[in-house]
Amino acid sequence: MDFLLFCIFLAATFAAAATGAMFPTGEWYKSLNKPSWVPPNWVFPVAWTSIYLLIAFAGARVAVLDGNGYAMAFWAAQIAINTLWTPVFFGLRNLKGSLPIMAALWLAVLGCLITHWQLDLYAGLAFVPYMIWVTVAAALNLSVVRLNPDQKPLDIPNL
Repeated sequence: MDFLLFCIFLAATFAAAATGAMFPTGEWYKSLNKPSWVPPNWVFPVAWTSIYLLIAFAGARVAVLDGNGYAMAFWAAQIAINTLWTPVFFGLRNLKGSLPIMAALWLAVLGCLITHWQLDLYAGLAFVPYMIWVTVAAALNLSVVRLNPDQKPLDIPNL
């Protein structure tokens, strides 16, 4: 694996992670009704840090392989969609609007898992925890929408 490529992919994941710092959960999120099975708050940064390291590893392994076009396209799609979800859910507080983004993220991660696996076993395996986590996140996203039916997005004038 090329260390410089790993650093480039890691930088992309850190850019996606920056939205978490830009749009923290805050009191608004704490006040929402959530299912009993929501993970404790400390799990989220641990899970995302691990996932970001794994997908940077996977991207770096596959980037140098022949026939990697679909894998790299799915990798780019998942990191872009990943970056978009946080500002919509936490920034705009648009619970319902975040659902299609989560669905697209789930599909992109599935695409990554399949296409990376086809090229490199370890790269494919690196996407398994992400697939599990995004499945849990999608279920949590849907549960929060259902448990907070009257929650309205932020009203931001002039947008």
